[in-house]
Amino acid sequence: MSECFNFRNRHNIVISAPPARRQATAGIQLCAVHTKDMEKQGYVYILASGRNATLYIGVTSDLVKRIYQHRTGTTPGFTSRYDVTRLVHYEIFGDMDRAIAREKTLKKWRRAWKLKLIERENPDWRDLYPEITGFPL
Repeated sequence: MSECFNFRNRHNIVISAPPARRQATAGIQLCAVHTKDMEKQGYVYILASGRNATLYIGVTSDLVKRIYQHRTGTTPGFTSRYDVTRLVHYEIFGDMDRAIAREKTLKKWRRAWKLKLIERENPDWRDLYPEITGFPL
């Protein structure tokens, strides 16, 4: 595997990518490099198949990598079956325990509450993945 660089984007998300990925292309090669910061942080995210459509709530310690897996269908399951790939909301936590607790809370919420949460920060339901990676689609 090629040497990777780590950086924080403007959303304070740690991204690992090979130097060749600085230019925008269709795919993203992810690195297996994990820093202490990446291991400490936890992310809760909401994916949607479209505006007011099917939702999926998940938790991860590596948001960019996990969303990439959902988008490419590398992990079979709910999101690949229902084409739920648009990142519409995410939250950053200092540790995984807090992120997991928040995920469990959000999964118990009524659908209307989840929609309000998304629309408060992302009223147009735009895909946030390009923003967190720094790479256009």
